[in-house]
Amino acid sequence: MGTSDLSREIATASTQQLKTTQSAPAELEQQPAGDAQKQVATLIQTPAPNAGRRYLMPARGSLLLYCDAAALALLGLLVGRDWRALVYSAAVLLALNLLGRHRLRICMRVSDEVPRIAAAAALALLVLIPWQHSLISLVIVGVMTGVLLITMRAALYASLRAAYRANWLTEPALIVGTDELGYEVGALLQEHSDLGMRPVGLVGEVTQSSKGSLPVLGGFSRISDLVRQHRISKIIVSLPAGSDPRMVSALRDRSSSPVDVYVIPPVHELASAIPASCMDEIWGIPLLPLRRSGLEVLGRAVKRLFDVIVGVTLLVVLGPVLLILAALGYLGRTRPVMFRQDRVTRAGRTVTVMKFRTMSCPNPDSEWSVADESCSSLGRWLRATHLDELPQLLNVIRGDMSLVGPRPERPFFTSRFAQIVPHYDDRHRARAGLTGWAQVHGLTGDTSIPERVRFDNYYIEHWSLWLDLVIMARTIVEPVTGAIRARQSEADQPDGRG
Repeated sequence: MGTSDLSREIATASTQQLKTTQSAPAELEQQPAGDAQKQVATLIQTPAPNAGRRYLMPARGSLLLYCDAAALALLGLLVGRDWRALVYSAAVLLALNLLGRHRLRICMRVSDEVPRIAAAAALALLVLIPWQHSLISLVIVGVMTGVLLITMRAALYASLRAAYRANWLTEPALIVGTDELGYEVGALLQEHSDLGMRPVGLVGEVTQSSKGSLPVLGGFSRISDLVRQHRISKIIVSLPAGSDPRMVSALRDRSSSPVDVYVIPPVHELASAIPASCMDEIWGIPLLPLRRSGLEVLGRAVKRLFDVIVGVTLLVVLGPVLLILAALGYLGRTRPVMFRQDRVTRAGRTVTVMKFRTMSCPNPDSEWSVADESCSSLGRWLRATHLDELPQLLNVIRGDMSLVGPRPERPFFTSRFAQIVPHYDDRHRARAGLTGWAQVHGLTGDTSIPERVRFDNYYIEHWSLWLDLVIMARTIVEPVTGAIRARQSEADQPDGRG
């Protein structure tokens, strides 16, 4: 399939909206983005506003961790200052973190936290069982731990409320949406200063029904300016159910901004289906905090360290395989053996990736796929098993790519996909990968681009080191299954892997 058939292939594999968009590409380039997307997409480009002047904000997110650490240090002084107390304290902190108890909520109620604090204290006792055989002693330690944690948190919450009422440590908040609920939220924040937020205004359209003491600061396009101007640290989204759903994905990517975003569910009754530990509230109005991707500063550092260690190890172990494949390509007159091509990776940056040469194509940068006869027998086998991509381990070690991530695409197609495939540019929030979540689900070759985008964005938003390990484990078997597929495929089957 040639370049001229690319649009038809995408439209066939996409939604009705995508088909409609594809029918008028010239109009698409001139058409402005939807209002709901504009209103929040600018947050992605918003730099951390006056980071040096907001030194208190990052520390506040760790207050519960410090509070719990102080309570456990006091426990160690009471029950014994030996290594067992240290191990138990670390286990309690880990359990609390895994249970989501280190997120400072807007609505601070100790009573909501008692069950999970008790569960964390009890679970951590398991590490003491091999050295403490007295059940009564274990129960005493667990009860003391729970009491100290709850008492320290109650004291912290009381101190924070007092500081908020005195207008200390309050955080400027922006409300997105000028409906009745948006004004109600603003009035509640003004009335209940102990919630710790100072609303500066609303963003949206001014209507005849607009009322309230808070000003409407402008349209949705002004969000990024308002975040910088007022040093906004929290945004509360209050928009009707018919709003553009793309807003959530745009708000979710705010790695360059310290803003916390909360969404009021359009149908409040549905909030009861969400675990209470994942919710927040403003005077009875439920809030959904938008989780941040794991690929932030710490996550990217861990992922990079993982890439270097595993990448170097794989390059050493697979070095003989690379030499054999290079020799086979040279003897088979596939010269030069290495093929270099520009691909797009994180933040839209272009890098040069390396592969074993597997085909003869006059326009490799703009041809979506090539006929099977353009590949040698060795080339077809390499492409089916994905072994032609092993030289990209050098790209991984250099930092151009990651072991796991969205597969990089050529600039020629990236610009076109970004125009007709929703959320395509969101893939560039992470470094491109040697393998990826979409690839291990079979989304290679002439498969749906929107489906690849869906899997790639899911990976970015739910990244964890464990997920990387799962993807790599599933990738290991790909050369075997790929070789089997290559033998069973028809000779005229085109190969358009991206």
